[in-house]
Amino acid sequence: MNDRTRPGALRRLVVLRHAKSAWPPGIADHDRPLAPRGRRDAPAAGRALAAADCLPDLALCSTAVRARQTWELASAQWGTPPPVHHDPRVYTADVTDLLAVVRTTRTEVETLLLIGHNPALEELVLTLAGDALDDTLERVRLKFPTSAIAVLTWYGPTWDALAPGTALLTEALVPRGGNAGRGD
Repeated sequence: MNDRTRPGALRRLVVLRHAKSAWPPGIADHDRPLAPRGRRDAPAAGRALAAADCLPDLALCSTAVRARQTWELASAQWGTPPPVHHDPRVYTADVTDLLAVVRTTRTEVETLLLIGHNPALEELVLTLAGDALDDTLERVRLKFPTSAIAVLTWYGPTWDALAPGTALLTEALVPRGGNAGRGD
């Protein structure tokens, strides 16, 4: 496909489920922090994104404490983190809401990182992926655990053109404790 027939720029949506959270008594769900394992896994997620050459131009992050901490620890692994927008809609979003948030992304952003929560993130990946490389789609269907990363690639003139079934799932991994693994 040459530039004249390509339907827009190559874009990547990188989906990162927040790292493992703690369940302290008396703390509201929105305010739950990362557990010790989450504090180990979030930097590993940042390193995995760098190793996979998936550093974003912009990050959209849930306002929940565990998602914000995941962002802070993951992005600290990069030389210069991109801008981040903490969007309260991501915290309570379903697939339709997440897609609406993603579609508001500026055209010049080619790689977008979305940090949020399940089950909405897993459902978003499965909704957008029309196809996948190797067994990545099946792995996401089986489980999308904390710190899981999915990379969806598609061509589009703008983010608002992203539609169900139009992306290729090119990567699915689960970084753990400093190692970017492909399992749980």
